[in-house]
Amino acid sequence: MSIPRRVVAVIGSGGMGIASARRLAGGRRVLFADYSQASLDFAAKSLRDDGHEVETHIIDVANFESVQKFATAVANAGHIDAIVHTAGLSPAMAPSNRIFDVDLLGTANVIEAFQEVVTAGSSMVCIASIARFGAAASPELTAHFANAPLDQLLTNKELLDIDTIQPEKAYALSKCANLARVQAAARAWAAKGARINTISPGVVLTAMVRKELESAHGAIIKGMIQATPMQRGGTADEMASVIAFLTGPDASFITGQDITIDGGFIAGSQSFFAAQAKAA
Repeated sequence: MSIPRRVVAVIGSGGMGIASARRLAGGRRVLFADYSQASLDFAAKSLRDDGHEVETHIIDVANFESVQKFATAVANAGHIDAIVHTAGLSPAMAPSNRIFDVDLLGTANVIEAFQEVVTAGSSMVCIASIARFGAAASPELTAHFANAPLDQLLTNKELLDIDTIQPEKAYALSKCANLARVQAAARAWAAKGARINTISPGVVLTAMVRKELESAHGAIIKGMIQATPMQRGGTADEMASVIAFLTGPDASFITGQDITIDGGFIAGSQSFFAAQAKAA
């Protein structure tokens, strides 16, 4: 009797995706998915040069059929140990409608597509953000984020008029939605013996954040680092360490939860928010 191959799926081949894949790849086949072939090629080469087995897939997380096709490929490759969903756009990278498509609807698509194929022992981590703490989503909007069918997530203009929201708020609301969706999915995943959680990073010095630092929002990012008790930004490897914990056996009783990894920013952010309010 052959032993099923153990596989890890990583969506998003940026710094956090590569760090997570490298941390989880030992003895497992890595299936990497991204919208960009160039990014996938770079990520795959980085892991293959270290001796890991990697398979790449082009994916558009905003398209459910595209995500479902990838989820099926992952399931056919072996036992799904972990799914790490890191794909996302920041306010400096895209307009609001595209942020909602990728960061909000995209995450919901990933959760729903993989819910169909996970089995006992599978575990998923989605990347939220400390930005969600400033979004102030109403209870009604939070419930919508958690439970609305995929085709209605972005179409209820009474709750979410995506045409009038600035990119910064689109990003924050999307990250609120990520956690709400994960919490709502926890029971269905548990029924299959699987777990699902989020992490909320603070300022992590990935390529995406460096792009933010060079944008009109750069002063805010620098202010956040200065207001962080640990007086620095985080690294992708530090995020990957927590992801490895959440997808591993030591976290076997943790599901539907979020771990904030921000160097103490939220705990010590009163001065930062006071300065932001004064500037406004």
